[in-house]
Amino acid sequence: MQWMRMTGVWLLAAGLLGITQGQDESYKKGPDSVRKPGVPQGTVTKAKWTESKVFPGTVRDYWIYVPKQYDGKEPAALFVAQDGGGFVTEEGAFNAPAVFDNLIQEGAMPVTIGVFVNPGSIPPVEETSKPRSNRSYEYDSLGDLYARFLLEELLPEIGKSFKISGDPRRRVICGNSSGGICAFTVAWERPGEFGNVISHIGSFTNIRGGHVYPALIRKTEKKPIRVFLQDGANDVDNLHGNWPLANQQMAASLKFTGYDFQFVYGEGKHSARHGGAIFPDTMRWVFRDWKEAK
Repeated sequence: MQWMRMTGVWLLAAGLLGITQGQDESYKKGPDSVRKPGVPQGTVTKAKWTESKVFPGTVRDYWIYVPKQYDGKEPAALFVAQDGGGFVTEEGAFNAPAVFDNLIQEGAMPVTIGVFVNPGSIPPVEETSKPRSNRSYEYDSLGDLYARFLLEELLPEIGKSFKISGDPRRRVICGNSSGGICAFTVAWERPGEFGNVISHIGSFTNIRGGHVYPALIRKTEKKPIRVFLQDGANDVDNLHGNWPLANQQMAASLKFTGYDFQFVYGEGKHSARHGGAIFPDTMRWVFRDWKEAK
């Protein structure tokens, strides 16, 4: 995979993926996103979180990825993804377990515990009713509520079973769409806990006030976080805002303030296809100096 730099923005070389006429479907997963013979395979375990004080009344599924190389002797790096179920399936856009297996074996990323978390839902009172999603409230809201959920509830429980690094440079938070702005908000609120953000098609629009981030970034002292943004020219334009413009504004503000960031801007729509196609190289970029961190 190759990126070309133009006016401070990184563009995925369109010819490599055969992108024509903004056809989002042309983005394909590469060889690093599938199982390779001889590469040790980690395990993925599904669990359910049913007791939250931060988001009372919610329940959610989550998955834990543990690489084959993890032995518990040294702290592992940490990767947390919102809408986690979409990251762990082989047929999905990311197939993160296979990507992590391949990159850990390659030495491009450290031994990493992956935590893939779905948004909360509120069970129905009546059996004939449907659960009510808590996704937008958790993901699109500004402030520290979701960071508190992770850092005070879920991750301490996972930390009882696994030794995880406390170095923010070895901790990544990731998401798509509303999960993308959520990932940024967590690192913005808790840069001492998460030093790396990956946002695909991030909803930096006025769903619940996220359109203020470009101005906040410019007016706030630079925080010690590394930011990866991805979006496409055919992303959503609706009453909440224009996603391509919002992500361009985010990139411009990050550049103005001097952040370590990368913005990959393609032709895609509001889907995970583009982010999934470049996911292995995104992880290489985020963890490019992982051996310097502890």
